[in-house]
Amino acid sequence: MKYKVLFEDNHLIIVNKPAGVLVHGDKTRDRTLVDEVKSYIKEKYQKPGAVYLGVIHRLDRPVSGAIVFARTSKALVRMNKLFKDRKIEKIYHALTDHRPPEIEDRITHYILKDSIKNISKAFRSEKNGAKKAILEYELIAEIDRINLMSVNPVTGRPHQIRVQLMTLGCPIIGDLKYGYAIPNKDKSICLHCYQLKFIHPVTGKTISATAPYPNLPVWKVFN
Repeated sequence: MKYKVLFEDNHLIIVNKPAGVLVHGDKTRDRTLVDEVKSYIKEKYQKPGAVYLGVIHRLDRPVSGAIVFARTSKALVRMNKLFKDRKIEKIYHALTDHRPPEIEDRITHYILKDSIKNISKAFRSEKNGAKKAILEYELIAEIDRINLMSVNPVTGRPHQIRVQLMTLGCPIIGDLKYGYAIPNKDKSICLHCYQLKFIHPVTGKTISATAPYPNLPVWKVFN
């Protein structure tokens, strides 16, 4: 599991998650990013006994990029509040071979999650049980018919970016679940949490962590 530490102190640790890696355990019982980061902390700081690591947010298994964990329960509580109050800026980069209808826009859908099938559906008007989802995007580059989009999910709904971009007519490259026809060889999708920005809940300092793109040909042209 190759990942890079982007930031760490006594309270938080931010790493660049590889695509294909689970953040937290599931029925597959595959080794997770949590397991890996705990091992890193235990070895680096020679911690006796169990290592505490609080999960604040998640990235889907095929998604890569920046993810922050809490190293103390105090930091976990405060970071959870920042997420709840939408005081953490998360910028994603997505690759699509369809050009969006506008260079930049703010779009709204209503998302309904099917927990059994683990898939979300987006509707343009209100629907019973669906939750409002707001997303801002900007087309920032286009090379060889591949479009690089910067995406800010204003709300945090299940599979929000994936289903909203599909509904926009721009399915993410490699994302078979949401409308793309061909899988990536490594089963990843071209969605990357590029940057996290927030005020550190303990120190009060501004934290800005940028995650380098995955080491894949389709991403390299945008470096």
